Amino acid sequence: MKKASVGSEMKKQEESRCTQKTISLLSPLGTIQVSGCENGVHTIQILMDVAPAERSNEAPLSCVVTDSPAETSPEMQRCVEWLQAYFTEPQTAGSLPLPAFHHPALQGDAFTSRVLQVLLRDVKFGETVSYKRLAEMAGNPRAVRAVGGAMRRNPVPLLIPCHRVISSSGQSGPYMSGRGDHLKQWLLTHERQRGEG
Repeated sequence: MKKASVGSEMKKQEESRCTQKTISLLSPLGTIQVSGCENGVHTIQILMDVAPAERSNEAPLSCVVTDSPAETSPEMQRCVEWLQAYFTEPQTAGSLPLPAFHHPALQGDAFTSRVLQVLLRDVKFGETVSYKRLAEMAGNPRAVRAVGGAMRRNPVPLLIPCHRVISSSGQSGPYMSGRGDHLKQWLLTHERQRGEG
């Protein structure tokens, strides 16, 4: 077995030893499922089970827990609090601590991990960055397509804001392999509107 394969296998075994729990939230995007363990958040899935909420100045947006195990780890609770703030008071989300992440794609020094960490650290609420510029920021200006691959493999969308990565032409580009383009537009508008207010 190659050295990289051995490391990958060890990470998979370590993750499989985790006792994962899932929390479901009803958000303006529909149901969001957060899965994680004592060590951190593994994945966030946007189920796309309803159309995104219409915005109104009268009705505030909400994000409520609809299903949760009796006990959740502090990291899972931190994730829920961050998501609730993002939708209801997004300007405060940036000041809240993020949960720990516990997913192999976010561990180590692989290009995907590096791109996602640069995106998280350097592209703030209400900002966007092109795939090309993100490749440059991650240290490989010619890896534009690899940046797109890293966005597709992002296990924790919203927390690591892959929706903020757009094409060089200014077009929003695909989200959730093209199935969630309308969600990307919603998120970008949400951040622009809430950043102004």
